Amino acid sequence: MDPVTVSSVERPALGAPDPETPQTRAVQVYDFRRPATLAREHSRILELAFETFARQWGTQLTAKVRVMSQVTLLGVCMSTYDDYVSDLPAATAMILCDIEGVEAKAVVQFPAAGALNWASHMLGSPTPVDVPERNFTRIELTLLRRMLDETLEDLHYSMGSLLEAPLTVDTVQYNSQFAQAAPKSEVFIVARFDVRVGERTVASTIALPADAVLPQLGAAHAGSHPDADAGDPAARITRQLAAIPIDVALVMTPKPVTPQSVLDLSVGDVLALPHPSHQPLQLTVDGRRLGRAAVGTRSGRIAAVVVSTEENPA
Repeated sequence: MDPVTVSSVERPALGAPDPETPQTRAVQVYDFRRPATLAREHSRILELAFETFARQWGTQLTAKVRVMSQVTLLGVCMSTYDDYVSDLPAATAMILCDIEGVEAKAVVQFPAAGALNWASHMLGSPTPVDVPERNFTRIELTLLRRMLDETLEDLHYSMGSLLEAPLTVDTVQYNSQFAQAAPKSEVFIVARFDVRVGERTVASTIALPADAVLPQLGAAHAGSHPDADAGDPAARITRQLAAIPIDVALVMTPKPVTPQSVLDLSVGDVLALPHPSHQPLQLTVDGRRLGRAAVGTRSGRIAAVVVSTEENPA
């Protein structure tokens, strides 16, 4: 074997990636000309709201299709409408929804094949069916429309004060490239979900116009700037305490009983309470009475109608 003369050896710079090692780190494109990012505190508030919606949506699907269902939030981001649509499959179901006072439309997106599978369960099929991605028939759309109305109601309820106006279904589009929900440069809040119904899981998204949500976020955190109330620690503490969620309860007048009475309780026993049927319930927070409220309903849910308040000094 002939000798080989090595004149020089090139070594990679310290900290440089090995060219033979595959790089798996995900790179997120950021356009400095169109910055579209959420502040950390805003992102967390939106995640909590969409997580609440995911739980309610999963419960609603289970009740509607009579198959165990679960909805999982994958993430929340802010994106232009053009970037949002470019990430969607070309053939998919896009429910365009009107929001009063906002020109851009909200979008609820999921595969049409997945929705047809939900409809088959609603019609009594115990097992999933394989259907192609196609347009809904009139009957299928009627079934899904009833479910969508409740889904949008749950979304509005979960967003709370972040979404002041309710959403109503406008049209259904089946091609993401042709759906005209907003101009390409319009900024949206996009939430991505995994929707599991029985044995099948599909990807779904909900996109809300940023103009419908960000003003409420800014109002809720107008004092979150580091320079706001910099010299007043008491004001900062008061502001933070005012944003902490607390549990409010409606309580009847309690009835004292003996431990033996509790141990002897069985199914079918009637426990008479001293609270008069015509008297409002007590509105309490952590055991402290704030006033009285009557039981009512709002948007299909039990609600409390406050009839009086009381001063309750600490």
